[in-house]
Amino acid sequence: MNHLPQIIQGGMGVGVSSVALARSVSMQGQLGVISGTALALTLARKLQQKECSQDIIDAILSFPYPEMAERVLDTYRLNVTTEDGKGAYKAVPMPSLERSYLLTELMVIACYVEVYLAKKGHQGVVGMNLLEKIQLPTLPSIYGAMLAGVDYILMGAGIPIKIPMILDKFAENQDASLPLKVLDNVTNEPVDMTFSPKEFAKGHPLPKLKRPKFLAIVSSHTLALHLSRSDFGSPDGFVIELPVAGGHNANPRGKVMLNDDGEPIYGTRDEVDLEVVKNIGLPFWLAGGFGSREDFLRALSLGATGIQVGTAFAFSEESGMEKSLKERIINAVLKGLGRVKTDPLASPTGFPFKVVEVEDTTAMEETYLKRNRICDIGYLREAYRKENGKIGYRCPSEPIDDYVKKGGKIEDTKGRKCLCNGLVATLGLGQKRKNGDHEIPIVTAGDDLKFIARFLKKGSTIYRASDVIRVLFGLV
Repeated sequence: MNHLPQIIQGGMGVGVSSVALARSVSMQGQLGVISGTALALTLARKLQQKECSQDIIDAILSFPYPEMAERVLDTYRLNVTTEDGKGAYKAVPMPSLERSYLLTELMVIACYVEVYLAKKGHQGVVGMNLLEKIQLPTLPSIYGAMLAGVDYILMGAGIPIKIPMILDKFAENQDASLPLKVLDNVTNEPVDMTFSPKEFAKGHPLPKLKRPKFLAIVSSHTLALHLSRSDFGSPDGFVIELPVAGGHNANPRGKVMLNDDGEPIYGTRDEVDLEVVKNIGLPFWLAGGFGSREDFLRALSLGATGIQVGTAFAFSEESGMEKSLKERIINAVLKGLGRVKTDPLASPTGFPFKVVEVEDTTAMEETYLKRNRICDIGYLREAYRKENGKIGYRCPSEPIDDYVKKGGKIEDTKGRKCLCNGLVATLGLGQKRKNGDHEIPIVTAGDDLKFIARFLKKGSTIYRASDVIRVLFGLV
């Protein structure tokens, strides 16, 4: 791990940064990254499909604690609900502070399986991307990834200040805790989430674990400086993400202004002072709008170790995006369609979220309005303190009446889209509803989507991760 990769493949969406994609990038000497978001749910749904890969089952069976592996298989593999395996999926409990031991097992095993498969058969490095905003699965997800020997943990969408300390503790199989953000917490009583490797192992010998490197994804030099000086330990490097990157973006600093298309306007206060970042003395990679050979060279000239690229890899053959949806978007872009919009309202998190405006996705207003609100995955729910002092959970994209009854403000529900169901549907794993409808996808990409043709051979609408790397390194 002394050699630092020049290209980091972004950890995108829910499962778009797939095993196949991360493995392909890693085998070419760069950092392949899997998305760690909602892996428990996607693993459970894959197990319920008749075409479930034997590799997945074998990876589960390789888990260090066999009885846990068998429980996961017994719970989900034997619950194909229709003969063709395409009926309604068996529900997976939503993450909560009081989650069952079975859900914890599923979370740990799912992250183990994803890293195990991404690292299988080669010596390259593999990372896992997590969102700081999605707190409840964080500890079991990191531990599961470490059981499989993950090389890097990457985290953004917040201030991941305690992650270095958690990695240190888990490397020694010690208990680790994270504070849970609780809204309406008038008592200011702290609430901690704790994961104990010893309790999880239930008497099994604890394996020797290596500590992965930690890369913090930040959008300001101020935050990078703050994290590097933390009492909880410093990151091992930074990914500096600019506002043109896909997925969630940081909010503009100061008063939020919108352009004529309703997108937030970023100004000089949002610019990153790379001299400050360089003076920290840690490696950094630039992300957001660096998906070309020229941009790669520019990043190196600015002192960066390399670049993180998401959008180009998201539409490659190996990505986890459902194949026909991927092809439809590429064809739309080649025709000058498929605009990327920075939607300030779409995400329940309150962060701007980039969506690809393409037909039959909830990025389109008319399609979004047809969907009945339902919250049955729950990764973006926020904890809040009830009047009786107990912890509850709510999400601005859940049914409006439910949200308001839980103390939420009705104005916070305007334009909010269910990213959990939408992003899972982007993989082709959308839930089938009682009326026969399937959940509708939502696709995120960076502004670089309009340049996707640079990776295509003449007359083709398909390209591979290796084509992206060859273009970036000037090998074509």
